[in-house]
Formats: sequence, structure tokens, C-alpha cells
Amino acid sequence: MAAEKLRDLSQPIDVALLDATVAAFYGTGSKEERTAADQILRDLQNNPDMWLQVMHILQNTKNLNTKFFALQVLEVIVQLSSNEASFRMERLYVNKLNVILVQILKHEWPVRWRSFIPDLVAAAKTSETICENCMAILKLLSEESLNSEFELIHGLCLYVLSASQRAELIRATLSTLHAFLSWIPLGYIFESPLLETLLKLFPVPSYRNLILQCLTEVAALNFGDFYNVQYVKMYSIFMVQLQAILPPTTNIPEAYAHGSSEEQVFIQNLALFFTSFYKFHIRVLETTQENIAVLLMGLEYLLNISYVDDTEVFKVCLDYWNSLVLELFEAHNNLENPAVATANMMGLQLPLLPGMVDGLGSQLLQRRQLYSSPMSKLRMLMICRMAKPEEVLIVEDENGNIVRETMKDNDVLVQYKIMRETLIYLSHLDHEDTEKQMLKKLSKQLSGEDWTWNNLNTLCWAIGSISGSMMEEQENRFLVMVIRDLLNLCEITKGKDNKAVIASNIMYVVGQYPRFLRAHWKFLKTVVNKLFEFMHETHPGVQDMACDTFLKIVQKCKRKFVIVQVGENEPFVSELLSGLATTIADLEPHQYHTFYESVAHMIQAESDPQKRDEYLQRLMELPNQKWGEIIGQARQSVDYLKDQDVIRTVLNICSYNLLMAIPPALLRVLTNTSVATSLGTHFLSQISLIFLDMLNVYRMYSELISSSIAEGGPFASKTSYVKLLRSVKRETLKLIETFLDKAEDQPQIGKQFVPPMMDPVLGDYARNLPDARESEVLSLFATIINKYKATMIDDVPRIFEAVFQCTLEMITKNFEDYPEHRLKFFSLLRAIATHCFPALIRLSSQQLKLVMDSIIWAFRHTERNIAETGLNLLLEMLKNFQNSEFCNQFYRTYFCSIEQEIFAVLTDTFHKPGFKLHVLVLQHLFCLVESGALTEPLWDAATVPFQYPSNTMFVREYTIKLLSTSFPNMTAAEVTQFVNGLFESRNELSTFKNHIRDFLVQSKEFSAQDNKDLYAEEAAAQRERERQRMLSIPGLIAPNEIQDEMLDS
Repeated sequence: MAAEKLRDLSQPIDVALLDATVAAFYGTGSKEERTAADQILRDLQNNPDMWLQVMHILQNTKNLNTKFFALQVLEVIVQLSSNEASFRMERLYVNKLNVILVQILKHEWPVRWRSFIPDLVAAAKTSETICENCMAILKLLSEESLNSEFELIHGLCLYVLSASQRAELIRATLSTLHAFLSWIPLGYIFESPLLETLLKLFPVPSYRNLILQCLTEVAALNFGDFYNVQYVKMYSIFMVQLQAILPPTTNIPEAYAHGSSEEQVFIQNLALFFTSFYKFHIRVLETTQENIAVLLMGLEYLLNISYVDDTEVFKVCLDYWNSLVLELFEAHNNLENPAVATANMMGLQLPLLPGMVDGLGSQLLQRRQLYSSPMSKLRMLMICRMAKPEEVLIVEDENGNIVRETMKDNDVLVQYKIMRETLIYLSHLDHEDTEKQMLKKLSKQLSGEDWTWNNLNTLCWAIGSISGSMMEEQENRFLVMVIRDLLNLCEITKGKDNKAVIASNIMYVVGQYPRFLRAHWKFLKTVVNKLFEFMHETHPGVQDMACDTFLKIVQKCKRKFVIVQVGENEPFVSELLSGLATTIADLEPHQYHTFYESVAHMIQAESDPQKRDEYLQRLMELPNQKWGEIIGQARQSVDYLKDQDVIRTVLNICSYNLLMAIPPALLRVLTNTSVATSLGTHFLSQISLIFLDMLNVYRMYSELISSSIAEGGPFASKTSYVKLLRSVKRETLKLIETFLDKAEDQPQIGKQFVPPMMDPVLGDYARNLPDARESEVLSLFATIINKYKATMIDDVPRIFEAVFQCTLEMITKNFEDYPEHRLKFFSLLRAIATHCFPALIRLSSQQLKLVMDSIIWAFRHTERNIAETGLNLLLEMLKNFQNSEFCNQFYRTYFCSIEQEIFAVLTDTFHKPGFKLHVLVLQHLFCLVESGALTEPLWDAATVPFQYPSNTMFVREYTIKLLSTSFPNMTAAEVTQFVNGLFESRNELSTFKNHIRDFLVQSKEFSAQDNKDLYAEEAAAQRERERQRMLSIPGLIAPNEIQDEMLDS
């Protein structure tokens, strides 16, 4: 019979067939059919996989008898959980059945199964095994709203905890209770024996962790002061019991390291309990001496837990320490004006009376004094556990070797940021104690008493992290001792790895204190000479860090190197240039460029043009000599630059010392780029020497690339030969762009350098195959137009002719190919629209359409930078055309298409980052229509059946139709209301923006998404407010991150 198919439970059961079988069993068929149906239904009930079908049956049947049959299958829960042996053996099976039962219950309760909770509680009291399973079911229900039934559950939990001796049942009850504690009415916690019962069971090892989790949930509740007495009582009893379990003298980090997993979880839970309790209720423990004593003891426990070698435990502790220290610091910071602080805290606008002010100041001082001892210990914790800053490149690997860091650990950087902030607040609370602890720990490094790599590292990272937080006089005194001790330590310590660690720390510390170095020339000179020593140290990472630190110091102290200091015969830069070859002898090419950039920063600080030219000539003497040799060889035989061996030499030289071989065009150009970045206009004399030769090399390499690709096809562009030639071209373009960008606005520079580039650079771009075109050509001419503005108008047609059509063909085939060309192409177009708009007006209508189509294509792009560049370009075009004589003609052609395209991207969730610019474009369009600037109709009279009374009416109707089509789920009234709102709010940007944002957030497409991009401006404003707050606290923003060139005098 067909019902036999029901036995196959590998597929979802046929509910219609089951309904028929159940109906046959209940009498609608013959005796034989009833017997057969009975047998099938019995077999199904006994099938161990039948429980998997219960939800499917209940969801798809409307037959009450079939539902009853399905629920009978779940009777096995009671059968299995009433027997200890079967309950343990079939635990997984029972758990799965519980889940099914709860899923059913969520559909049926409370409407059709109102008595479920009373029935469950009554069943729980019949057997401890059934009770344990009932607890598991209640835990699964903990997310449901059971307020009306919780009294029964609460009573059951208390009954079990006080009456049962069965460990498994008590653990199940505690686990269930923990799931409910975060939301149940507070009376069930504080006005019943619950807390007392939990604390009584706390000493029992098997319950300890679960009870601690429950107490942590209670500690995290924060509903005012009503239950303060109960919180103090709970905490006091807890601390008494904790001392018996974990005596205060216990070495917690050691106990954690050697403890069982249960014991380690206990320490983790203890950290969560203390931090949760203190975060919300620490103030209630500051009231009496008795309470203060247990508070300080708890803080001591938390400090000891903070030394545990477990990242997650430390994160929990650090998060709390940071919030506590910030709270204490803000109170300390407001001591000078406590009335304002208190009024702010209480939300008052009224001034407080002088007596109240004095009382508050006294309270703040007392509170600060109360925490002075824990805060002192916390300073030592921060010093001992300080995370590694980003600038440090030298680390200890898993084998205990000192190596160069290969990958940044973002978690460590986040941890460093929090620890640095915490230590700066601690430093402000007591500068003397901070200094004393750091110097004491440093003296132990010198004596060898406390010497380890890790101890020195964390100490120096801590010293570096508080830069800027002390008064200058104190900082000077402190740094003199620190740097002196570190230099001594470097001298007396033996071993290559040891010296590398010390070198790393010296470099990090001195790099963090530019103010001190500016004020102490002898220390500055000693430090820089020490960096030069480290540049000869071949230990991995030391040279990189030495070069980076040298650059950082020079950027902040550059004036000090170009004046004759007391006791010196010449400026330091002159002395450095005399020994340049020796200093950089052991550096690799990338380090060499950092060094050259650093020296160029020094030269830039020289105000005497004659001396500046002399220094630059001396700096570039060696590279210029090598450049001359290469050009000389090329003039004798141009094949010199084509030779494969020469190209391979270029590749090899990137890995070797620049001065150990002949540096060809690539390295020559790289060096000039580094110097041009730093020197700007002052680089004129240097670039004039090499400019025309560079263009010749550029032209020749370009021809070589084109011929290679023409002969070898697209794959030729991937060969090392072509890649190297292209890198020379790119660096040449970057050099010229960098120089012109950094140079002061001198028209003669433009006249000298731009015309010679037209054919070698622009013509080459137009002639080349797509794969051989350098995107840097586009950015170079964008820079030139941004720099020389309207003087370039006459050159725009030539630029347009060379790059426009051929680049569009490259980038409009898809959204992926030539990504660099895309952004730079639209940046060039924007420069032209901004500074050379008259040149765009002269374009033919076909050419202008191409421009507008390309702009629309740009802001459709899902790449954020390209879309934003396209939108900014569109805004420039709209504003410029509005102010031109072609206003009516332009907007009649493009108004509707622009509005349609902008609404298309505005309502596309992939384009949320462009929201601000979308709003600005729409605001411009709606303001323009209402302004009366358009004196001709926007509609085409030939296609519109009747004339509109005004452009405003036309745009209103057009927009309503457009949005009604795009949002068919919205009513005509809703769309009309939105469009009317756009016109009404057009003159107030914030209102206009909010109106559009509300419309989007309410739409179906945006409602279920993360819409933070729609609030980007507000987020940016919040970040700026936070930065201003940080700037008001000395040291919170590192001195290296603050622009303070005026101080370098």
C-alpha cells in the first residue's frame, strides 16, 4: 500500500499520506486498513529517527489526530529522563528532543499550551533526573518572555539549590539560573534568599564557576542605588569566602600557569566578576572603612590576576583599569574648577555655592588618595606588561631568537593604544611615582638584577609611551637619566642579540621625545651618531629601525642640523656630508633612500640659498657621478641601455649596496624622488642637471617596451625585462610630479619643464599600446593643471587629444581592468573642470557628451575612490555651467539624466559611501530649479503633450514619476510627500540631508542593513571632537603625531 512509503525517513515525511494513515487508523477505512495503519504508526513511533520529523509534521498538518501522534513521539523525553541510566546514556538524543519540544512550544505557548510551565515545574518535582532535564528545557526557554511564570521557575531553582544533594542537578539549575539572571525582575534576586543560597554554595569546587558566573550577572545589573545595601553585603560575604578558596598571598599568575582547566576558568570568571562589580558599584564600597578594606583587597586580587599570562584575561582587566583611571583622571583634571565638573556631571546649568565647591574638592582629593596605592601598583603593571608599539621592528621569535618583525599584529597594536592611554592618565595622576618606578626598574637592568629582553623592552616601550605627558623640565631631567643609562647598558652588555635589543629600545625611546632632543644638542648629536653606528649593524631590523628613527628625528629637529652649535666648527649637516660614503656603506637600497630623504629634510631647513645649493650638490655628488657615467656610456652606444645584462644588473642592484656597483637609471631616479619629496623648489638646481637626459632615457625605454609588447604580445608586459623598463618610466614620472607638486608656485618652473614633456610623455602615451601606457602620465598632468591652473588652458586640447579617447576605451569595457588609470583619469578631468573650464566649453557637443557619460560612468563605479572623484567632478561641472552663458543649453540636455542617475546610485546600497556627495548634487539641482537661473524650459516640447507652468512643476512631477517607478512598494502619497520635502528643505543642507536619509532608512532596501555610511559626516565630527579632547591632555596624542614645526627653531 502507499502508506509503506512512510517508513522511509531519509526524506521529509509525506504529511498528506500520514494524515490519510492516521485517518485510516481512527476508523474511516476497513478493518484491514486500520490494522495496517496501526502497524505503520507503531513502527514509526519506535523508529529512532522519527523525532527528526516532528517539527515538519506539526508545521504542515491541520489534522489534530496527526498532531497528537507527532507529540506522542516526544513522550520518549519523559521515558528517558525518568531513568538515571538511560538519561546519561542517551543524553545527546534527549537534548535534541528538548530542542524540538522548545521549537514546538514557541509556536503553541502561551495561547494553546498555557499550562506548560506549571506542568513542567510539577513534573520536575517528581524525580531528580526529570528535574535535571526540565532545567535544560527551561534554559532553552530563557530568551522567551516568562515574567508571568518566573515565580514558579524561581521557586523551583531555590527548592533544588536548598534541598538537593545531587551535583549534576545543582549544576544544571545554576546553569539555567545564569541564563535568566540578566533580565528577571530584581525582587527575585535581592528580596529572596537567592544570593544567600548562591554564596553558601560558592565554596563547593564543583559549583564554584557556575556560581561565579551567576554573581557576575548580578554584579553587571545597574538600576540605581535602591539595592546598594544588598550589593555591599553580597560583596563582603564573597570576599570572606574567596580568601578561604584563594588566599591573598597566592601567586595567581603561577597558580594559573600550573592549574587545571577548571582552576583557570575560575580565575577568568573572577576577573569578570571584579570588573563587572567595580564598573557599576565601586562607589558603594567607598563609604566606610570596613568597605574600603574589602575594596582594596579586591583591587589587589584584580592586580594580581592582571599579571596572568593569558591575553583574554588581560584584556578584561585592562578594559576596566582604563575606565577606572580615566574616571580618576577626569576628577583630578577638574580639581581646579570642580563646580563646572560637578554641574556637568549632574546635568546642572546653575553655578554651585563656594562651600559646596570646597566640599567637592575635598571629596575628590580623598578619593584620589584612597586609590593612590592601587594606582602605584597599576603603574608597575602597565610598565611590566606594556605592549609592543608599531615603530619597533625587532622581536623575539618562538625559538627565542631576535629577528626582524615580518607582520604587524593588529591585536597587539590595539592593546598598546589602550595601555599607552592608561599609563598617560596614571602619569598625570602622579608624575613623581611614574618617574621613580621607571628609573628604579631601569637601574635593575643596569645592575643585572632584573635583566631580560622582555623586561627591558616593556620598560622602554612604557617610557616612550608617556612622551609629552610631563612638564618640560621634569621630562628633561628624566630623559637625561634614561638615555644615559641606556647608552651605558649598550656599552657594558655583550652579545649580538643583546645589543640588538638594547639598540632597538634606544632608537624607540629617542624617537618619541623630539622636544627633549631639540632642547639638548649634545644628546641629539650623541643619539644621531649612535644611529649611524646602528646603520652598520647587520642584525635583522636594526638598520631599518635606525634609518626610520633618523628620519623621524630629523623631521622634528631639522633646524638644529644646519646651524653651527656651541662648541662646533661647522653645521652638523656639513660634517655628515663629508662622511656620507662611510655612513651609508652598509645600507641596502631602500634604507639608502630613507637616509637621503632625511638629509634632504635637513637641507630644506637651511635658509641661505647658496649654502642650500652647496649641501644639495654634495649630497647628490655620488649619484650624479654614477648618472654621468651611465649617460656617457649611452651616448657612445645606445645599446648599452638595451643590453639584457645591464637590465639584470639593475634588478640585482636593488638588493645590494648602492655604492658597491654602478647604479643605473632606476636607482638614480629613486634617489632623486626621495630628495625631491623633501626639498621641493630647492631641488631645482639638481633636477635641471638631469631633466633632459631623463626624458631621453624615458623616450628610449618607452620605445623598447612598445616593441617588446608588439613582438611578444600581452604576456611580454609581464616579463622582468619590460617590468624593469616600466619601473624606470614610472619613477621618472613620479620624480617630475613630486618636484612640480612640492615646488612653490613659480611660473618659470612650469615654462621650463612642461613644454619639453609634451611629446616624450603625452605623445608617447597616445602612441603606446594600452598595456604600455603609464597611469602616472595622467596624475602628472593633473598635478601640472592643479599647480599652474588657467595658464594651462591652451594646452588642454592637446592633453585631451592625447589621453581622453584612448583612456576611455581602456577603462569602460568593465569595472576591473586598469584600476590605476581609472582614478587618475577622473582626477585629471576634475583638475581641468576646476581650473581650465573654458577649455571644456570649447569642446564639441559630441565630445562634451563623452565627458558627461564618463562622469556618470565614474560615479556608478563601486570602487569608492573612483565614485567620489566622479561625484566631485560632477559638482564642479554643474557649478561652472550654472555660472556660464551655456547654462540653459547644458541643463536642458543633462538635468533629467543626471537626476535619474544620482537617484539610481543614491538608492543603491552598494553606493552608500557616496551619500554626502549624492545629497550635494541633488541639493544643487533642486536649488537651481527654484532659483530662476534657468530661463528656458527643461522639458522637450516635442515629446511632452502639454506645457508646464514652470521648471519647478516639471521637475516635481518628473521626480515623483521617477521614484514611483523605482519604489513600487511605496504609495503615491508617500512619494509625493518626500518630493515636496526635498523642495521645502533645499536651502538648509542638514535638513535636506536628514530628509533624504530618513527616506532611505525607511525603504526596504536599506532598512535591514548597516547604514553607518549614511552618518559618515556625523561620525567624522565625533572623531574630531575626540581628537580635540585628546589634544587638551598632554601626551595623549604622541608628540610625533603633532605638527610642531614652529617649535623647531
